[in-house]
Amino acid sequence: MNDTAEAPKPQGLGGFEETVKDFWASRPRRPARGGKIGGVAAAIGNRYGIDPVVVRVAFVTATVFGGVGLSLYVLCWLVFAAEGDEVSPVEALFGRGRSSLSKPLTIALGILFFPLSSWAFAGGWFDGGGVIGAAMMVTALYLLHRSRGHLNRPAPTVRAVTDVGPAAFSMSAPGTAEKSESGWDPLGADPMAWDLPDPQPAPAPPPPPSPPSAPRRKSKIGIATLGVALLVGGIGAAIASDGHTWFSAQHVIGLVLGVLGVGMVAGAFAGGGRKLAILAVPLSIIGVALTTLPVNDYSGGLGDLRATPLTAAEVQPTYERTAGTVDLDLTQLPADVPVATEIHVGAGDTTVLVPETADVTYSCESHAGDVQCLGRGTSGVGTGPTTGVDYGPDGVGGLQLTVKIDQGVGTVEVNRG
Repeated sequence: MNDTAEAPKPQGLGGFEETVKDFWASRPRRPARGGKIGGVAAAIGNRYGIDPVVVRVAFVTATVFGGVGLSLYVLCWLVFAAEGDEVSPVEALFGRGRSSLSKPLTIALGILFFPLSSWAFAGGWFDGGGVIGAAMMVTALYLLHRSRGHLNRPAPTVRAVTDVGPAAFSMSAPGTAEKSESGWDPLGADPMAWDLPDPQPAPAPPPPPSPPSAPRRKSKIGIATLGVALLVGGIGAAIASDGHTWFSAQHVIGLVLGVLGVGMVAGAFAGGGRKLAILAVPLSIIGVALTTLPVNDYSGGLGDLRATPLTAAEVQPTYERTAGTVDLDLTQLPADVPVATEIHVGAGDTTVLVPETADVTYSCESHAGDVQCLGRGTSGVGTGPTTGVDYGPDGVGGLQLTVKIDQGVGTVEVNRG
């Protein structure tokens, strides 16, 4: 009879149900060191032999585009046991073993999971992006386990035995139980004195030193991915500048993040691509800002706009940019014809110069940013428009100028030239 334990399967599992059961039995374990918040990303990375930075970026991206990343992270925190624990926090809450996560914190995370899930699947994030994001994350984890489930399988944690009966301390040899109970000892000596210690086994020879590993070949995935991402971003910005409404700032950033995500996943398997997170994280933050703030209400494309009209006829009724800089110089206008113009910018900076002696009626608003309009200003989010009339240092008289500026994110300035 062979007493050798059965080795784990080295490659793919039989089917979907078997894969799911094997994943649950060999779930990643949250490490005691190396994790950031809860250690979920580090647990998945260590379990399947990929860079934890890629996992963190995946959770951030799923949070930005779809909102489901946070709820999935909390769920994994609840069902992944920590190193050295007997069971996961949820199982420990129902008395199935010991977990280092306290029960109050487990309950708090469980309560937090439901509003996060409701927020993600409410439909406000790209109209169903939460469902798509959850499906992609679960599918990626399933495929990871199918291909790499045999790697780094956690050792099963044996539940500690706390109930020790009297039989555990019985030192009687077979056949001497009745004599011990009667107290009769024909030799009048301690029975334990006859138990001689077993000979100590010879120490095992030390393992031979492993040969030095060859230096790992530096991967070019990171450089190639960065080049493709910059190319995609440049092409998207060029198309947006021609007035194509689909190529908004959010969509262009989403395309770039998609390229970076593919590169980081490929780099996790082949080596390289870790530094791409330096670009992906700020782009994700910008994507959140552009998704939350009313940038979609602004058209005009991307890029900088600079204009110095010389006559009232050259002043456009509206200057628009989805994202970029608007620099409008009105100091060269004659004072005989009234002028009115509006500026709409989604994200960027707006600067307007007006003549020194012009009578200016203004309305300046930035939904998130700073406003300095002829000596008056606001700063913050949702502060409302700054309005007024400024006649300049010479008092009433001069060019009659009306300026209205509406901006989503950025700085608005109106100064005299």
